[in-house]
Amino acid sequence: MTTKTIMRIFRETAYSRTGGSEEELRCARYIAEKCRELGLEAKIEPFAVDMANIKEARLEIDGKPVECRGYLLCGSETVEAELCYLRNTDPYSLSLCRGKIVMIDGRIGYWLYQDIVDNGAVGFITYSGDANYSDREIDLRELRSYVSKGRKIPGVNINVKSAVPIIGGAAKSAKIVINQDEYEGESRNVVAEIKGETDETIVFTAHYDSTFLSQGAYDNMSGSIGVLGLEEYFVRHPSRYTLRFIWCGSEERGLLGSKAYVASLGDDEIKKIVLNINLDMIGSTMGKFIACCSAEDKLVNYIEYFAQETGFGMAARQGVYSSDSTPFADRGVPSLSFARLAPNNVATIHNSYDTLKVMSASQMQRDIEFICAFSQRMASAKKCPVAREIPDEVKKKLDYYMFREREKK
Repeated sequence: MTTKTIMRIFRETAYSRTGGSEEELRCARYIAEKCRELGLEAKIEPFAVDMANIKEARLEIDGKPVECRGYLLCGSETVEAELCYLRNTDPYSLSLCRGKIVMIDGRIGYWLYQDIVDNGAVGFITYSGDANYSDREIDLRELRSYVSKGRKIPGVNINVKSAVPIIGGAAKSAKIVINQDEYEGESRNVVAEIKGETDETIVFTAHYDSTFLSQGAYDNMSGSIGVLGLEEYFVRHPSRYTLRFIWCGSEERGLLGSKAYVASLGDDEIKKIVLNINLDMIGSTMGKFIACCSAEDKLVNYIEYFAQETGFGMAARQGVYSSDSTPFADRGVPSLSFARLAPNNVATIHNSYDTLKVMSASQMQRDIEFICAFSQRMASAKKCPVAREIPDEVKKKLDYYMFREREKK
């Protein structure tokens, strides 16, 4: 793939593509057309997702309005209560939530949400942005259905520049008003395939959706371009294994596209997948290249040996990567994610600063070339050398990641 082509795709997809939106569908059709240009037929495969339209979202602190965005899928309700800033998550601190609207740092994750609801919180406030940035952007967030599990309390997100004076000024009370329509919508995966000599399959994945504020060049149009580069390569270089290319929708909403895809496969179909190779954030101007392997130790060693052999700097480790490789690993498919992880002060994600300005077409090209070379070895193997087993330590991490078990602090 040429640098000119890489930059053209970045420019033509420079818009927010949130899961389930019309913009996501627009990008899915764009990717399918790129596949057709390579001579492959791509299917756009829809799957159901929870959606919402917020009609009203208001926050008042001590009777004064504060700019906010309401959480999608948190229900419709008006609550007014004492404000509590949750500085810690020990049992005593959590006990202070009862009957209060709780401000928390960061995102509202699965276990934290269970904790504040179990301890009687009646609403929540999060904040995003950076106190040192000039903007006052507010991200649009959602209370994911698998987090709330039907137990909904109203929530809003504000900018950190509003949050600091609220807590610094010892605010006493808060009022949240949320009014929204919730419904079942549709997100999409894009799937193309190159038949090999066997029906055993290597699956390549990358998510193409972005978050509300973000153009998602780094996270993750870069990985989507990488999968197009792999597709272009294997159109010209036939392989022994059947190769499937999947651009996953709604990854930013909790890996919904890859979860839906693996859930649609029966056990016999899953067993035919010998390896999943996922690309999530490559080609940034700065940053180190890594591979995270949800597979046996031998694959970690092999990738590092192969990188040294081919003259490509990187590091590999065993673990669980928060991306579309994880649902495959959870179904027993050896999986790995490639990424070039840039420092946060160079390339941030999930905000409006994620644009093609942080990307390097020449680095993208080098990253894609390495991934193609590695994938060629796997795709041409007489027998895929990666054992079809997930190590116990990785299974334990998958249990934590999928919230089946809670990791002890």
